[in-house]
Amino acid sequence: MDRFEIQQLAQKIRIHATRMISAAKSSHLGSNFSMTEIIAVLYGAVMNVSPESVESPDRDRFVLSKGHAAAGYYAVLAECGFFPVEWLDSFYTDGAKLAGHATRGIPGIEVSSGALGHGLPIAAGMALAAKRDDKSYKIYALLSDGECDEGSTWEAVMFAAQHKLDNLIAVIDYNKIQALGYTDDIISLEPFAAKLKAFNWACCEADGHNINELLETFGRIPFEKDKPSCVIAHTVKGKGVSFMEDQLLWHYHSPQGDEFENAMKELRTPT
Repeated sequence: MDRFEIQQLAQKIRIHATRMISAAKSSHLGSNFSMTEIIAVLYGAVMNVSPESVESPDRDRFVLSKGHAAAGYYAVLAECGFFPVEWLDSFYTDGAKLAGHATRGIPGIEVSSGALGHGLPIAAGMALAAKRDDKSYKIYALLSDGECDEGSTWEAVMFAAQHKLDNLIAVIDYNKIQALGYTDDIISLEPFAAKLKAFNWACCEADGHNINELLETFGRIPFEKDKPSCVIAHTVKGKGVSFMEDQLLWHYHSPQGDEFENAMKELRTPT
């Protein structure tokens, strides 16, 4: 996909996620919006994976560690042809194929996730297996900033550096809001990039909503030979709908009534 097509994909993801979360009276819309351009770029232009290669041993792997943002993940998979778009209509309802957290068994999903702090350890194991099997595929793990409070995340950071897993890419959705507050008020991550570099990772910071910048950044991976790569993607919770942006409410709140209609109106307005 070119830049315009990726931007269109991102907008479709936001529209789908808004509909899905509203219909299910679910949550985490802000978390879906903050990662939208990241997953649109990865699936639209970066990763070597497609519906035709979903079982190929040489495909790239993607782990959504922040599995609570499943609506957007399902949306990008559906739009890229991994399963019918119609499946999105029954998201998070009794008996539906699509559960509220990312679930293995859905075409294109490598692992079930949502228990924060598990995604990077799983991805590191995949990367080590690829190295030992002399395979060239890459493993991308998308983390929330909040789960970087988890000790298991930092154990995986140390493990990956120890084993020189330069086929592993951690992407951190740094929207600076977690659970019930701002990350700086709960557990500050700064100096974030310096910490990762001190753990012997190659680290780059990027605007997580700038498609050109994301394409350029991912195009340079691995950043350094024999080091795992980390992209700290600076994002905005609720990005794309003006009254949701950088608002703690939209970590859990579900858009209903006028909120839903106003959000959809903004998302359908050409930019």
